[in-house]
Parts: sequence; structure tokens; C-alpha cells
Amino acid sequence: MQLEDFDYDLPQELIAQVPLEKRDTSRLMVLDKNTGEVEHKHFTDILDYMEEGDTLVLNDTKVLPARLIGVKEDTGAVIEVLLLKDIEGATWECLTKPAKRVHVGTVISFGDGKLKAKCVFEGEDGIRKYDLIYDGILLEILDELGTMPLPPYIHEKLEDQTRYNTVYAKNIGSSAAPTAGLHFTKELLEKVKMKKVNIAYVTLHVGLGTFRPVKVENIENHNMHSEFYMLSKESAEVINETKKRGNRVISVGTTSTRTLETIGDENGIVKEQSGWTNIFIYPGYKFKVVDNLITNFHLPESTLIMLVSTLAGKENVMNAYNIAVKEKYRFFSFRSEERRVGKECRSRWSPYH
Repeated sequence: MQLEDFDYDLPQELIAQVPLEKRDTSRLMVLDKNTGEVEHKHFTDILDYMEEGDTLVLNDTKVLPARLIGVKEDTGAVIEVLLLKDIEGATWECLTKPAKRVHVGTVISFGDGKLKAKCVFEGEDGIRKYDLIYDGILLEILDELGTMPLPPYIHEKLEDQTRYNTVYAKNIGSSAAPTAGLHFTKELLEKVKMKKVNIAYVTLHVGLGTFRPVKVENIENHNMHSEFYMLSKESAEVINETKKRGNRVISVGTTSTRTLETIGDENGIVKEQSGWTNIFIYPGYKFKVVDNLITNFHLPESTLIMLVSTLAGKENVMNAYNIAVKEKYRFFSFRSEERRVGKECRSRWSPYH
């Protein structure tokens, strides 16, 4: 299957730059994965598509305010650093811009020296490893000095940093938000429970690889990035009981979906597990655990639109995307939602914004 099969045209003005005042007031497109029929709703209507005994699976990862702007101690040159992975102790793998100005031994100062980073390793594509030097608690320092690493297609400043995390975000570790869940409010989740729909949580720490473009024409040759995941024993039991009863597992976002499909066996049974996954879901793959999907609109030619096309059918998905453009839906992180199908827009890749 060719990369161009997943392309579509998206006007730049449809890319949402700021979130709606209320999380759950976004528009909702409902796509029947069997017939291709499309309905236009609002996100609060999502309750109408859940039934007693179903299980909603949410990714409870939390985004760090990990984008830091500092200066080189020796020259005063401005350097941007994005914390990606806590390797060991105070050593972090980071994305650096401009990386060509940072070499082993370079010290970068943030917040008048409240936090310093000494480069100890030079990698490719802007990757550097730093020993972080600070007094106190790192998370508190990041809350003070850092900002959210917004996707490259968002150019407006996010006034309320909490809007780039879900209301149920718990486990810190993501470089980007699992944006399908941004539209849920605490009140809406309570209504989900009142309908006797179960809620289970997985954790997948979203990496910057989610923004990297597919560079090969034959998608089967694409090398997928790896991300860390966790599934608790409690959540595994809830999901397995759901499948046993014949109810549906409704996954919120491609991250929850990739986690469940990584862990599930041939019979759709999951177990307590953690590790790294580079699962690449594209047409031809047979889903084992996930029955339905709540997701956003995804970038053209992205691995995410390929995943959604696998669940709902490529023709159904691409037709739904074209309808969304015609109906002027909001796209991307602060976009409208689509149930059982997802979407995004083309943007020249940049490490972070």
C-alpha cells in the first residue's frame, strides 16, 4: 500500500490554534465503520453511542512542561531544549535546537541558573544527553521555567497550560498529549459511569515520533518509533470481563489503541504488562481487543490515519475526512472529534513548537 493513498487536502484555516472554552462542546463526527455512514453531532452526544457493560479505555499519561529556553554559559547564545526521557538519575535525553551549537561539555543555564544542563553525549537529529544540575524538586522547577511542547502545527500561545493535558492525566512522562481525551470533562466522565459503562486506564507516554512523517512510499517499509506503556492488573481484568460478556472495548485515542493491541493475545485477552511498543497498525492488520475508537482528525499520510483506516476502512475514512473539510470541522489537538475514525492535517515537521 502506498503512502499517497492516505493523503488529503486540508486548508490551513481549519487547523484549530486554541481550545474551545468548554472541552466537551466540540463537534463530533460519527462514522459507522461497517456502512461508512456519517452523522454530525457534538461531543456530549458521545454518551448515546455507549451501552451498559461497555468499557471506555483512557490513556492517563501526563505531559511535562518540558520545553526550556536557556543560554549557553560561555557565549550567551539562546538554546531550546525539550526533555524527552529520564535515562538515569539526573541524566536526560533531550531534543536540542540549534543542536550544532551544543557539544559535549557545553553548559546551558535556565532561569538565571535555577536549572543547568551539561551536555554529556551528542546524538543525531538534534538529540543530546544532559546531566541536569539543580537544587530542590525538578517537577517544581519545570512548572516554573518550562512550557508545554505544543505540536508544530499550533502557532498560538496557550494561555492555560492545563488545557494541553486531559482532566484525568496522572502519570508524568509524555512529550505530547493524547489529544483524543482532551474533550472529556470530569462531569462527562461521571455521566459515563452513571450509564454503567466501565472506565479503564492504560498509560502510554507519547513521544515526538508521533509527529514524524512517514518517508517511504511503500508504507510496509516504515520504521515505527517506540513508546513506553503500562497496563495494570485491575484494568486488564475489567477489559477481559468486558470481552467475555460480549460487550465492547471503546478505545480513546490511537495511543490507548496501540497499547491494547500490543498486549492482547490472539483471543483478545490482555494482562498486566509494561514495556516498549513500536507496533505499526495499517490496513491488513486484524484488531484483537479494540472494537470502537474515539479519536481526532489526523495528519495526511500519518501512521495515525493509517491506524484509523484499518479499523473503519480506508475508503470510509478518507471520505469522512473530505466531508469534515467541506463541513469546516476543527482539526488537530484542539479539533473536533470523530468516533470510529480519526484525523489530522499536513504540516512540515518540526521537532516541537
